[in-house]
Amino acid sequence: MSEKCSKRQRISIPEFYRHKSVFITGVTGFLGKVLLEKLLRSCPEIKRCYVLIRPKKGQSPQERIAGVLNSKLYDKLRSSLPDLKERVVPVCGDILEPRLGMSEEDEQMVIKNANIVFHSAATVKFDEELKLSVQMNVLGVRRIVELAKKIRNLEALVHISTAYANCDKDSVKEVVYDPPLHPSKIIDAMEWMDKDAIQVLTSKLIGSRPNTYTYTKAMAEFLLKEESAGLPTAILRPSIVGAAWEEPLPGWVDNLNGPTGLLAAIGKGLLFIMHGNIYCTADMIPVDTATNAIIVVAWYTAIERPKDVLVYNCTSGQINRLTWGAMESSLRENFIVNPCHDMARVPNPRFTPSMFWRDTMWFLDQMVPAYIMDFYLWVTGKKPIFVKIQDRLSKAVTTLEFFTSNEWHFHNDNIFMLLGKMSEADKHTFCFDPRSIDWKKYMINYCLGVKQFVLKEDIAELPRARIALQRLQRIQSLLKVVAAVLVWRLLVKRVPVLHSLWNLLLSWVQFLFMKVPRLARSS
Repeated sequence: MSEKCSKRQRISIPEFYRHKSVFITGVTGFLGKVLLEKLLRSCPEIKRCYVLIRPKKGQSPQERIAGVLNSKLYDKLRSSLPDLKERVVPVCGDILEPRLGMSEEDEQMVIKNANIVFHSAATVKFDEELKLSVQMNVLGVRRIVELAKKIRNLEALVHISTAYANCDKDSVKEVVYDPPLHPSKIIDAMEWMDKDAIQVLTSKLIGSRPNTYTYTKAMAEFLLKEESAGLPTAILRPSIVGAAWEEPLPGWVDNLNGPTGLLAAIGKGLLFIMHGNIYCTADMIPVDTATNAIIVVAWYTAIERPKDVLVYNCTSGQINRLTWGAMESSLRENFIVNPCHDMARVPNPRFTPSMFWRDTMWFLDQMVPAYIMDFYLWVTGKKPIFVKIQDRLSKAVTTLEFFTSNEWHFHNDNIFMLLGKMSEADKHTFCFDPRSIDWKKYMINYCLGVKQFVLKEDIAELPRARIALQRLQRIQSLLKVVAAVLVWRLLVKRVPVLHSLWNLLLSWVQFLFMKVPRLARSS
């Protein structure tokens, strides 16, 4: 390594970003919001953040980014950075469109001023139609590379993928794997094939992968490596991205994607049984841990200019292991200590490795109570909702059960290499070492975050929620006793052997009361 490169490497991360401009896609998404906030807060002398945003639901890009910047996530930043809105420049565009849908003027602005590109935009729907998934996750990457090649002073291009892009392998190294079919062929096929043909072909194309999301993410990695030759490019693969660990708000989360939706359903007493292995690793990574890694990867890529595209598995399973069993216990405990408002039933999540038992208990423990509660709502003149909720939950749970039932070994050599290149000050400011996570504390904050930020419940109202939970526990216990008595009475009436045993038991009880008067009096 040259002396010049060594000196540049010693530049702190905030100093590196000083007077530089970044271009970010996916900034209205969960990860993108935290990435933008962290960049502006921890690199306060960053020049501009150009953010690609498409109009949506009648809102202009300017209105959408204003909504992001005015959210609770940015409370701390708004007070410390008076010119926040001037630093963030919304760029109208769409990764589904040629040239990212940008106007000529906006494109030239980005080409002239941007230094670092963060590509986070993607469809994260597991059951997305293959055509749209290819257009967003694969073709979108090609368009980002085309833009990056035009940028005059590009120092780093960081693509956010997923650790599960190669979930068809038990052991996932920090390399880009060759896909079974070249991405260009898939892109071309999506252009001329009709919807029915694509639907028939989807399962054959994705093979042993569980969904179109992981399939297209793997394709995107290969396309990026092939078409970004000569560009300072890196790929970061976070595992299951969960709520914030520490920054800027512990437990912050703003959507129902992935595990957060399950937590919300469990907390509300709507989800009780899932197919999963309690001994398998729940490879979670907090969103602030992932964003810190993204920022550091860009710094290292710009400083070192590696010859190859480096891949970073941003995972926790091999470093600081959390199992699905530990999560099950933690969720049960936390939602009892800090219950949600208006719970349907007492939270009691369970994983089972048996699909037969899962299906049986889903019917008995979820669908039957849902029909009973809907019948009650119908009788009282209210709209039945619980069966529909269970149907939606079933679809959501099914898409996640592949990940709760399997385990992977993710290699982290490049992540540890990156940690070794950082100063102690940078390690503190941009911490992405999973060993620093206290999972017990994290799950407490995650559950509270779901209550506060997703379900919009007031934490100050927890005492009232606890009283409601105690009442619900008493009602549920009484109903269990009544149900047990009714079932027993039905069995005694229908099954001759049980009827005989019941009569024998009653005769013995009668005999004891007659022979032991003292016992009879005490009763």
